[in-house]
Amino acid sequence: MLNMEKSFFSLEISEGNRFTRIFQLILGILCFVVALFWLIYNIRSSEPDLTLWVTIIFLTGFSYYQVMAGLGRAAKFIEIDNDAIRLKKNSFFPPEKFSSGNLEKIEIYTLSIRFFVKEGKTSILRLGTTFTDRIGPIKDKILQFAESNKIPVEMKDEEV
Repeated sequence: MLNMEKSFFSLEISEGNRFTRIFQLILGILCFVVALFWLIYNIRSSEPDLTLWVTIIFLTGFSYYQVMAGLGRAAKFIEIDNDAIRLKKNSFFPPEKFSSGNLEKIEIYTLSIRFFVKEGKTSILRLGTTFTDRIGPIKDKILQFAESNKIPVEMKDEEV
């Protein structure tokens, strides 16, 4: 097995700087405080209705996302190591981890990569056309990972 160094590729549209992350954190905390105030104030003053609950749920969800983004835990990425691939395709859910022993095969398309897990599950990484400069290096690292771990790889064309 070849010794590969760990490779990290961000799948975000823009990288947030320190000011942006601090602003997201403050905005998230502020939204949570407003949701909490809205809940306490409206339950005391009147009969709660559907609009109140929708507002509270929205503000709480938005504040959770902003706090997680401010802490750097909502970023989407792919991380390729010697014996595993970590893939976070969604800001809300934790990353998927594919160990080399669990992968049955990998299919590489022009703008996406499909991972087949031995339990019958499939996961698709959609690369899109936003980061054309990242597509090549990601595919190269995945090919290197598959070769070093003896995982079958198929190169396929996109079907429209």
